[in-house]
Amino acid sequence: MDQPSIARKVMENVERVIVGKHDEVERLLIALLCRGHVLIEDVPGVGKTVLAKSLARSLGCTFSRIQCTPDILPSDITGISMYNQKTGEFEYRPGPIVAQVVLADEVNRATPKTQSALLEAMEERQVTVDGNTSPLPDPFMVLATQNPIEYEGTFPLPEAQLDRFLVRVNLGYPDAEAEVALLGQQREEHPLDSLSQVVSVEEVLASQHAVRQVYIDDLIKRYIVDVVGATREHQDIYLGASPRGSLALMRTAQAHAALRERDYVVPDDVKAMATSVLAHRIIVSPSARIRNIEAASLVEEVVGRVAVPGARVN
Repeated sequence: MDQPSIARKVMENVERVIVGKHDEVERLLIALLCRGHVLIEDVPGVGKTVLAKSLARSLGCTFSRIQCTPDILPSDITGISMYNQKTGEFEYRPGPIVAQVVLADEVNRATPKTQSALLEAMEERQVTVDGNTSPLPDPFMVLATQNPIEYEGTFPLPEAQLDRFLVRVNLGYPDAEAEVALLGQQREEHPLDSLSQVVSVEEVLASQHAVRQVYIDDLIKRYIVDVVGATREHQDIYLGASPRGSLALMRTAQAHAALRERDYVVPDDVKAMATSVLAHRIIVSPSARIRNIEAASLVEEVVGRVAVPGARVN
């Protein structure tokens, strides 16, 4: 089965539970195909936890949930070494990070030390406890959530750690029709209870490998570099996206093309992913924040300014 078919089956299955959020579900699948992690920033009650559970069940992956609080310790995430009196040796007891799909709920409520332990595991795909290193399962994906409204008692993620997330997704409120459908779905039982696996883990791993084979021309690479470079020169952007942002934009453009059954990337793939990939990687200047200018609108402006490869200037 090719990756578009696999992605289509997963999306249809997840959308049995998550109603009216096709683009957001697609962003999650793109991150999965690119072996990346997702930051979901939205208010409580819009389905962040249900989305993560639905994805895990559709893939047949192991799932764990970490409820981040100010008193949670790094060892509560990575696991601990415990002394076994029978064997006379210390044994590693895995923490909740050792799962294929991990939901880190309200990650900005954890202390910086705990956030660093989580993000280190995300980047290295392994955990080290008492000098012993254990690899994390494959596939491995972290979906971290944060509430953009309540900032009291929180520790906002610094820009260097935000840069570790491949994409940022905002679910938002459903429209009226989708919310009515949601009420009908859950009148008797939650649709998540009957959700089944639709693809195998092996198919997911094969799709992740196949996405990297999608052809991307040197002109498109240059276009990506120009877009990211423009964020570093914009007057309303204090700090632009890093080279990691260029790599992320390239990988997600490849996955976006693959989901549209193309084996090559076009500029529209780059444009489609630019905001989700770059908006959380830039810092808006103080003067722009005073004028209520958001990072997403600046990225859209930058994409509109940069010339598309092959376009003629009138």
